[in-house]
This record gives sequence, C-alpha cells and structure tokens, in this order.
Amino acid sequence: MNTLKVGDLVPNFSCADEKGILHNLEDYKGKKLIVFFYPKASTPGCTAEACDLRDHYQELKNAGYSLLDSN
Repeated sequence: MNTLKVGDLVPNFSCADEKGILHNLEDYKGKKLIVFFYPKASTPGCTAEACDLRDHYQELKNAGYSLLDSN
C-alpha cells in the first residue's frame, strides 16, 4: 500500500459503515469529507486521533464535514 502525501489524490474506494451500508468515495465528490484510517486499534496515537475526532465531531459536522472511518 502506498502512503499518501499532502496534495495526493485519494484513489477511489468503498467501505461499509457500522450498519453495513456501503459508502463510495465518489458519493462525496465536491463535499467536505474526513476519512480516518488507522493501522491498529487501541494504540496511543490512534486513540488520541480518534478522541480528537470524537471531541470535535459536532464542530466538524456543523462546518459541513462528513466522517468515514476504517473501522
């Protein structure tokens, strides 16, 4: 897997949410989207990032962002 750098285009992908609903990147074209990937759950770095998103979720939502995570 290649590591993305700032400015890279994200390759098209699909992922299912916690309800099994499939989301495609192209469904969010032209919208603000945060995609949260993490290599291993419950590690200090991933936990800090997840908590930061949780703590600011309403603020991000109010700003028009959608959030997808890789869990």
